[in-house]
Amino acid sequence: MKITNRKFREEKLLQAEARYQAIVNAIPDMVFCISRDGEYLDFKGEYTTKEIVGKKLWEILPANVALIKQEAIAKTLVTNTLQVCEYQLSTPWGVRDYQARLVKSGENEVLAIVRDITEPKKTEIALQSLAQKFSKAFRCSPDPITISTLKEGRYIEVNESFVQLSGYQPSEVLGRTAFELNMWVNPSDRTKLIQKLQAQGAIRNQEIKFRKKSGEIIIVQVAAEVIELDGIPCLLAVSRDITERKQTEELLRLSAQRDRLLTETLMRIRQSLNINEILQTTVNEVREFLQADRVFIALNDSCDLFKMIAESVNPQYPSVLNWKKKDETLLQELRTKLLTDRVRVVEDITQTKVSPHLAALYQQFQTKASLAVPIMLGKELFGVLIANSCAKPRCWQQIEIDLLQQISEQLAIAIQQAQLYQELEQLNNNLERQVEERTAQLQQKMQELQEINRVKNVFLHAVSHDLRTTVMGNLMVLKNLLKSGRQGRRLGGQESNLSSLPPPTSPIPIPRSIIERMIQGNDRQLRMIDSLLEIHSTEVEGIILNQEIIQFNTFIGEVIKNVEPMLRQNQAKLKTLVAEDLPLVTADSVKLHQFFVDLFTYILQTNPPGLDLLLTAKVEADMILCTVQFHGIHMSKLECDRLFELYVHEPQARFSTGIGLKMYLSRQLIKAHGGEIGVNSNHKCGVSFWFTLPLAIK
Repeated sequence: MKITNRKFREEKLLQAEARYQAIVNAIPDMVFCISRDGEYLDFKGEYTTKEIVGKKLWEILPANVALIKQEAIAKTLVTNTLQVCEYQLSTPWGVRDYQARLVKSGENEVLAIVRDITEPKKTEIALQSLAQKFSKAFRCSPDPITISTLKEGRYIEVNESFVQLSGYQPSEVLGRTAFELNMWVNPSDRTKLIQKLQAQGAIRNQEIKFRKKSGEIIIVQVAAEVIELDGIPCLLAVSRDITERKQTEELLRLSAQRDRLLTETLMRIRQSLNINEILQTTVNEVREFLQADRVFIALNDSCDLFKMIAESVNPQYPSVLNWKKKDETLLQELRTKLLTDRVRVVEDITQTKVSPHLAALYQQFQTKASLAVPIMLGKELFGVLIANSCAKPRCWQQIEIDLLQQISEQLAIAIQQAQLYQELEQLNNNLERQVEERTAQLQQKMQELQEINRVKNVFLHAVSHDLRTTVMGNLMVLKNLLKSGRQGRRLGGQESNLSSLPPPTSPIPIPRSIIERMIQGNDRQLRMIDSLLEIHSTEVEGIILNQEIIQFNTFIGEVIKNVEPMLRQNQAKLKTLVAEDLPLVTADSVKLHQFFVDLFTYILQTNPPGLDLLLTAKVEADMILCTVQFHGIHMSKLECDRLFELYVHEPQARFSTGIGLKMYLSRQLIKAHGGEIGVNSNHKCGVSFWFTLPLAIK
C-alpha cells in the first residue's frame, strides 16, 4: 500500500510537472527561475540554457537593471506577492522595453516571466500623449465643450469656456441635465439633435437657442459626435456663441431693408404726386419692417386738431383712423412732447409717467409701447409718424428709430411737394383757362388775318392785272406815238433837225427823249408787275416744272448764244470752263434758260460795262455746281444775305425792286429743282454767284 501510494503520488507529480512544463512551453514570453541571491537556476527562452543557467544577474544584465531585479526578488520572497518591474535593455534591434512579473516558486527562489513590451509601451505613451492633448484642448478651448450621457443628457465633464458662457459653475452642472437647469429654450431641439446624430453619426453647425443662468437667451452653433467612456455612450458637443454674429447679420438685414424702404419711399415721392397713396404705402411698409402692431400718420389740422390720414394695423387691435379728440389739453401735451424730444420712445407705458388723459388714450387703443417722430415743415409741427406695440412692451432698436426719423423727413418732402403741386395745378388750371381764352382770341384774329390776306391777294391780283393792262396800253400808245413822229419827220425830210419836235399830227409838242424814257419806265413797271404776278402764282399754285433729261454742257452753249447780244451791248466778255463729259441733269429747260437770262441781266445791270465773266461747272457730291465769277462792285454781307429775299429795295439801291423780284424767283426756281443758290463777295476774289442742280437718276 505504501509503495502504491508513493507510486501514485509520483505519477501525479510527473503529470503535474508535464502539465506545468507544457504551460511554460506554451508561454511566448521568456521564463526564468532565479535564486534569492540572483543566480539563474533555470531558463526558457530564445537564448540557450548554457548562456544563462548558473550565472548571476550582474553577469547578464546592466548594473541598474540587475539592481531592480534583485530588489524585486527580495520583495517577492518577503511578501509572497506578485511583483512587477519594468526596465530597458539595449539589443541588436535597438533599445527595447521589458516587463518582468515575479512570483515565489520555492523557499529561496522565484519564477520570473519577462515580456517584450516595446510596442505596447509605445502605444501607451501615444495614448497618454493623446489624452494629454485632448485634456489640454478640452480645458483650453475657447469654445464651450461638454461631455454628457447620450441617454439622459447628464453632464459628465464641462470646460472653462462652457462655465464662462453659461454662467454655471462645474459643481452646479456636473451630474445634472440641461433640462433640470432649464437651459433648452425649445426642449424638442435635443430630440431632433439625437435623431440627427443617430441618422448621420455626427452633426455640424446646428443652430440651437440656449438659456444662460442669467435668463439671457443666446444662439449657439453646435457640432457633436457620440463617444464611449467606460462602455457608456456619451455625447461630445462643441458649441460656439453666434449671438453677436446673428445680431450683426440681423442688423445688416435690417439696414439693407431700411435702405430699400427709404429708397422706395424716395422713388415714390419723386414719381407720384398722390400724397394719400404715398402715405398709405409708407405706413404699410414701415409696419412690415418694424413688425409692429400699428403704424399711423396724423396731421396737425387747425380745424380737427389732429387728423388721422393713414394707418396700417393688425386686425385684432382697434383702428385710430376715426379718432378725433377735441381735448386741447391732451393735444397740447402731445405737441409739446414731440417738439421737445423730437423723438418719443416709450418701451413700456406702465413704466412711463404720463397724464391721465394720455394714459387713457393708451388704454383705449391697447398700446403697450410707442415710438413717435414729428413731421416738421421748417420749424412748424405738421404731423407725426407713430408706431405702436399692442401685444407687449418692446425695446425699440436704434436702427428702427433712425428709420422713422428718416421716413418723417421724406414725408415732409412729399407733403411739401404735394402742396406745391396743388398750387401749381391751380396755376396751371388758371393758365389753361387763360390759354384757352387767348387761343380763341388768336384763332379769331387768325381767321380775320386770313380773310384780310385773301382780300389782299384778290386786291393785289386785280390791281396788278389792271396796272398791267394800263401800262401795256400806255406802251402801245407811246410806241405808236414815237413811230408816228418818226414817220412824219421822214416825210418832211427834216428828221435830223426836228428830233425834238412832236409828230405832225400831235397837238402837243413832246421831245422824243421824253417819250423814250416813258417807254423805258413803263417797260420796267411791266416787268415788275409780271414778276409780282408770277410770285403770286408760285405762292398760290407752286412752281410747275416740265422736267426733262438735259446734257448740261450742251445746254450751257445754247444759253451763251442767247445772252451774247446782252454781253456785247454791255461790252462784257464771258469765258466758260465746262467739261464735255458732265453727267446729265433733270430740269425744266425753259425755266432754267430764263433763270440764266435773269442772272446775267442782274449782273450786267448792277455793274459797270466791260466785265470779264467766268462760268464754271463741275460735279460735287451728286450735284452739279455751277459758278459765275467776276470782279465787279463789291457786295456787303447784308446784301449777299438779302439778295434772294422778297422785299422792297431802297430808292438808293443799285438795282430796282423789279430786278430784286427776279432774284427771289430765281431762288424759288432752283429750290424747286432740288438745288441751292447763293452769292459770295470779297475784295480779293470778287463776286461769285453759285447754284447747284441734282444729277439725273440713273
